[in-house]
Amino acid sequence: MFEVIKNESIAPQVSRMVVKAPRIAKARKPGQFVIVRQSEGAERIPLTIADADNQEGTITLIIQAIGEGTKQIVSTQVGDSLQDVAGPLGSPTHIEKWGRVACIGGGVGTAVLYPLAKALADCGNEVTTIIGGRTQSLVILKDELAQFSKEVLVATDDGSSGTKGLVTDVLGPMLEDPEKKPNAVFAVGPLPMMAAVSNQTKPYQIHTLVSLNPIMIDGTGMCGGCRVSVGGQTKFACVDGPEFDAHQVDFKELSSRLKTYTEHTCRIKK
Repeated sequence: MFEVIKNESIAPQVSRMVVKAPRIAKARKPGQFVIVRQSEGAERIPLTIADADNQEGTITLIIQAIGEGTKQIVSTQVGDSLQDVAGPLGSPTHIEKWGRVACIGGGVGTAVLYPLAKALADCGNEVTTIIGGRTQSLVILKDELAQFSKEVLVATDDGSSGTKGLVTDVLGPMLEDPEKKPNAVFAVGPLPMMAAVSNQTKPYQIHTLVSLNPIMIDGTGMCGGCRVSVGGQTKFACVDGPEFDAHQVDFKELSSRLKTYTEHTCRIKK
């Protein structure tokens, strides 16, 4: 059992939970995730480890409560416990000193971006962070990211904060400016957003990494639900990823595969 130490709302339908998990806190690396089950027989939910405190033996999870499984998890009160937290899973992010990097997060994908951006900053990179959401209340972790970013730029669909538009509208001018052009770009968020970022950076031949979030069941590659085509080869996001070279990902195929589950997803959201 894994005790919930903290549980707070940070945006509409988005909660930050701190969970006691000493072994995972010690072993985790940026880019890895856990699979959480709130109770016996409950749905298995993959969640990125947003942060960890090895000294306290805790991990931080940021959860968007949409389906029944995620709603059950965020309903767990402080002092109560989660049935299972399995991990760390997935391949850690390859961190190196690129120099100037752009880290781009869309919606709750910013939670996945946070440990990656922090690791890049700790490695000596100059990090410019771009985060977006439909409206100001859905933009998360701005202050936390500002602690190690040279600059945090915000884009909102309705213009309630930062630039009115998409994160790609903010990234575009950076790519044209020799003094701001990044040597590497890291993007996490909705699939259309990551595909758009990939299309933007490809003509400039800028190394671009995306974190994919297809349906995952077991986290070991056995079920095959999270398979993606990368560079013409079949990969499994749960073991080979979740991060991949954006310019090698077949986004069209992945988008088509994800639509297979649309009917079931809509039922869950109701």
